[in-house]
Amino acid sequence: MSLHVVEHPLLQDILTRLRDRTTPCDDFRILSHRISLLLVSEATRDIPTVAGTVETPLAVAEANRVAVRVVAVPVLRAGIGMLEAFLDLVPSAHVGYFGLERDETTAVARRYYEKVPKNLGDAVVFLLDPMLATGGSAAMAVDGLQGMGARRVRLVSIVAAPEGVAYLEKAAPDVEVFTAALDRGLDERKYILPGLGDFGDRLYGT
Repeated sequence: MSLHVVEHPLLQDILTRLRDRTTPCDDFRILSHRISLLLVSEATRDIPTVAGTVETPLAVAEANRVAVRVVAVPVLRAGIGMLEAFLDLVPSAHVGYFGLERDETTAVARRYYEKVPKNLGDAVVFLLDPMLATGGSAAMAVDGLQGMGARRVRLVSIVAAPEGVAYLEKAAPDVEVFTAALDRGLDERKYILPGLGDFGDRLYGT
C-alpha cells in the first residue's frame, strides 16, 4: 500500500480551519470542498492521458485528454462532502455509493447500501471517505469494490490515523491512500486524535 500525505500550504491552512471546533457547518462545508479539490488534484496526478490536437481560435495545439474511465465512490454519508469537488475536477466521472455505518459500541462497520457502476475492471476507482480511523470501513469498501471487479482503487481521505493505515495495508495492500494529515492515533472510542470530530455531524449540523 502506498500512503501519500499531501503537503501544500493552502491545504494545511484549510485543514487548520476544519480542525477548529468553532468553525460553523456552513464554513465547514466550504472548507471541505476546497481541501477535497486539492486532494483530488493530487490523487489524479498520474491517471493516463492520450495525446492529440485541439484547434484554438488561432492555431492547432497539442492536447492531452484523460484516457481512462474514472469512477468516484463516496462512502455515505460523510463522503458526500467530497463528491462535488471531485466532479468539479472530473465532470465525466461515473459515480457510485457505498453505505457503511459504524456501530458506536464496537466501532465495527456494517454495509447497508451499495450502488456502483458496472465493469469496474477498466476504471480507476476513487473511494471518498474523509476519515480513515480504524481502517475497517475502508477495507470493507475496498473489498466490495474489488469483488465487483475493480483493480485500481485509490482512497482519498482528509485525515488518517496510523492504526487505520496499518490495518488497510494488511487488508488491501494494492490500494493507494491520499490524505492531508497522518494524525497521532485513536482514542478509546476509536475517534482520530486530534482529528476533526465527527465529520458527518460537522458537515450537516447534526
